[in-house]
Amino acid sequence: MLPIVFMLAGAPALAQECPDPPDHSAAIARAFEQLQNAKNDADAQQYSNLLWGYWTDAPDATAQAYLDAGMGAREVADFARAREALDALVAYCPEYAEGYNQRAFVSFLSLDFEAALVDLDRALELSPQHVGALSGRGLTLLQLGRVKAGYTAIRQALELNPWIPERAYLPPETGQEL
Repeated sequence: MLPIVFMLAGAPALAQECPDPPDHSAAIARAFEQLQNAKNDADAQQYSNLLWGYWTDAPDATAQAYLDAGMGAREVADFARAREALDALVAYCPEYAEGYNQRAFVSFLSLDFEAALVDLDRALELSPQHVGALSGRGLTLLQLGRVKAGYTAIRQALELNPWIPERAYLPPETGQEL
């Protein structure tokens, strides 16, 4: 099977620069508002799914192909192929936060927490309200033994989406700061 980069190398869009990511800011703001008002996990999940749909809406067909290839390879634990596709996406669309977030997820699953943290920080520079990147940053920091910073990142994600599953990683509130 040909590497992903070679399969997409002939795409005409590669001769062009990556366009700006789609502006879903108004829809994202509505989804966050709906998350804040959700009554239970099931209600919250539908709004969380909307957010993921916006975040994974790549700037163009070439970027979408890289993203889909990377996510598909990650789903079957083919981390080398996933990284290859996501490296190509980040090179092609360096201003698209989800490329960094997905590459960070692959690094996390590969136990390369330092690389994951670098990509999560870049994703958050580009998309400060990216709950997945915030919660992923928290989990990554916990894996690196940076417990207080990890809890802080998870709490920041909870401010945006109080229903994230990563809330289970926080200690019970005792009134004492770690």
